[in-house]
Amino acid sequence: MPIDHEFGAQHTDLKLSIIENYLKAFTTALKPHFQELWYIDAFAGTGFRTVRHEEKPESFLSAGEPQRIEQRRGSAQIALDIQPSFDFTVFIDAKPSHVAALNDLAARYPRRRIAVVRNDANEAILSLLAANSWQSTRAVLFLDPYGMEVNWETLEAIAATKAIDIWFLFPMSGLYRQATKNIEAVDEHKASALTRILGSEEWKEELYEDSGQSEMFGNDPRVRTRDVRSLEDYVRRRLRTIFPAVLKPLPLPLHRKPQLFSLFLCISNDETKAIGLATRIGNHILKVGAGISS
Repeated sequence: MPIDHEFGAQHTDLKLSIIENYLKAFTTALKPHFQELWYIDAFAGTGFRTVRHEEKPESFLSAGEPQRIEQRRGSAQIALDIQPSFDFTVFIDAKPSHVAALNDLAARYPRRRIAVVRNDANEAILSLLAANSWQSTRAVLFLDPYGMEVNWETLEAIAATKAIDIWFLFPMSGLYRQATKNIEAVDEHKASALTRILGSEEWKEELYEDSGQSEMFGNDPRVRTRDVRSLEDYVRRRLRTIFPAVLKPLPLPLHRKPQLFSLFLCISNDETKAIGLATRIGNHILKVGAGISS
């Protein structure tokens, strides 16, 4: 029985549906052309997620429902269900209970090449990328961090392979919490997190403007005037400095203001045909996910 791993809401189902549809299209399109197709899940969890449905009391219009607990597939199980299948699957997580659950999941597929890695995601990805040649291999890497754990140098290493499509659930709520309205409130810890995830200190000039108020008592008058969607545009511009193509992201949850996340597809292969194929597939899936007819 999978261990309880409760997270997410309706937007989690949408996110996972988008990933599943892309993985199906990816293996179908690329299987005939490459020796190896890999899937890498950097924050793999347990393979499942627990969804609790609260009790609904009986009413005049309804007979009511008892409380129930449902186990739904997480990204790791979804990846193993994909057909045509991936040649190699890597699950990474730092939490011992998650790693134990992933090992149990992998044991159910004795004929599949599955690696379960207990490590910090950044360290594990850098080691994996450095230890392999990407000439005859293509991969999809899913970054669904618990917070702002992903380092810019990790993204640079992924982009340098020119062989990996990366789905990145960027933590917009983390970004606007760290990049507070007044730059004076951005302490050393917040500034370090912003620089680490955005790759430079240029955010200080890009995100903040002089408020026009005179400095008093040595205070820094700069304020952040960008709203969340403008912050998202800035993140996309940063990603496009290292990836040949970055699709317009899907804000999640769809109808929440401000959004908590932005789901980006970043393409590292700089060949025109590869960019075109990934862009067509990715944009179609994202439009369907957003409820936009294509």
